[in-house]
Amino acid sequence: MKSVVLIAGLFGLVLAQFPNGRILEPPVPALCSQRIIHERTPDGKGYFFSWRDPALKDVQEDWLGGRNYCRQRCMDLVSLETSAENEWIKKRIVDEKVKYIWTSGRLCDFKGCDRADLQPLPINGWFWTAILQKLAPTTQRDQNDWSENGGIGKPQPDNREAQQGGASENCIAILNQFYNDGVNWHDVACHHRKPFVCEENEDLLKYVRYTNPNLRV
Repeated sequence: MKSVVLIAGLFGLVLAQFPNGRILEPPVPALCSQRIIHERTPDGKGYFFSWRDPALKDVQEDWLGGRNYCRQRCMDLVSLETSAENEWIKKRIVDEKVKYIWTSGRLCDFKGCDRADLQPLPINGWFWTAILQKLAPTTQRDQNDWSENGGIGKPQPDNREAQQGGASENCIAILNQFYNDGVNWHDVACHHRKPFVCEENEDLLKYVRYTNPNLRV
């Protein structure tokens, strides 16, 4: 599994306003300095698991809400850049009996997503928003962890909810045996509420350290 092709020029698009006037929140220096790290991987990157925090144990957020909680703390929703990281996260979901979580994955559905290299969007338009990396095409099944099953018995992503008259399934969640299909990626409508995993974001940390040189972050 790998993320391919750094998406250039999408930063401004990702910062665009969301429905109902919501925005992608900037980091809050004081919260960054007090961020909680539940575990670190051998490379030193820190992770926060929402269900482990007593204040969030029974709290679930929609995709943007999860991102904003993380970003305010110099983190972002987890991006599963390697098979090792993917399996590391999945093990914790299974061991701790978590039904599902949000990741930073999203289908490019902003102004500017009509670029030729992203077409067709359902195959080539998925990316990790936290690091602006494009995912391998969904047809390259050995380069991703999309489930082979879903609510209508089709391989993921299938945009099931939109097919049934609901919202488009533009965000990536990991589901834990939700359809008796293993622990894999699913496309899910972004308004659904789920637990989430935050991952330290080096760009946000660097920005806050630069703009707040006397703050220990």
